[in-house]
Amino acid sequence: MATTIQQFLDSSMVWLAMYFFLNLGLTLYNKVIMATFQFHFPWALTAIHTFCGTVGSYIFWKLGVFKPAKLGDRENMVMLMFSVLYTINIAISNVSLNLVTVPFHQVVRAMTPVFTVMLNVLFLKKMYSGKVYTSLIPVIAGVAFATLGDYNYTAMGFILTVLGTVLAAIKTVVTNRVQVGRLKLHPLDLLLRMSPLALVQTLLYSYATGEFALVKEYCQTHMTVNVFLALVLNGIIAFFLNVVSFTANKKTSALTMTVAGNVKQVLSIVLAVIIFDLSITATNGLGIVLTLAGGAWYR
Repeated sequence: MATTIQQFLDSSMVWLAMYFFLNLGLTLYNKVIMATFQFHFPWALTAIHTFCGTVGSYIFWKLGVFKPAKLGDRENMVMLMFSVLYTINIAISNVSLNLVTVPFHQVVRAMTPVFTVMLNVLFLKKMYSGKVYTSLIPVIAGVAFATLGDYNYTAMGFILTVLGTVLAAIKTVVTNRVQVGRLKLHPLDLLLRMSPLALVQTLLYSYATGEFALVKEYCQTHMTVNVFLALVLNGIIAFFLNVVSFTANKKTSALTMTVAGNVKQVLSIVLAVIIFDLSITATNGLGIVLTLAGGAWYR
């Protein structure tokens, strides 16, 4: 029995599947929270996620699930830079969304696998088969068709959206390297080190942008037990998503994670159509099929 469970937990496909469904579930849950409770505070929501990441990883440490590695000054600086990368990636994504339309933003972000390949080839000297390169075409094209709409953007919006996509690829590659490279950190150890730093940075950005004051006002006028519990549950789901995401990244690869992200993106459209009674065009449907087929082909 113990051997069977261990084999189950050692399977990369199991962790990838858990990442996929938790990611999809949290995306839809975030939409529900914003729509139902009018909680339109992305930085506050991120702060809740990083706070739960801090508390959750600390609890697992004290329970003896993992033992934090001993890092030197250089390694601690890497962790600090990683947390800054995490926060800046969110910041640029949020800012760029105000300068471009959502369809344009999604299409550019769908290029993350391409940038991931470029980073791995140029800096890590990693090679991929022709099948991998070919399978990325329907995955990326599918997102373009699935999100086909009003592609309006400003020059600054275009630059920031592309920059955000490159940073997302860098973050995924770095996440993989700190777990399988020289550091070989446990996923919970990585979360324990990154979350407190990202929490502080997120709160500072929330304060600098004026969101903090709006959240304070919201808490005084709209906070109820139901809202509080919904936000806590959202943070708990985000914590387990981070653990599963880091583990899946460690057991698969950075490129696999970005492809899974694209597939999740179009499936979230499908579920949104079903749950929120939205409509899609034949072109959007074609894009969904292309992305799913490309993801299956890549696998």
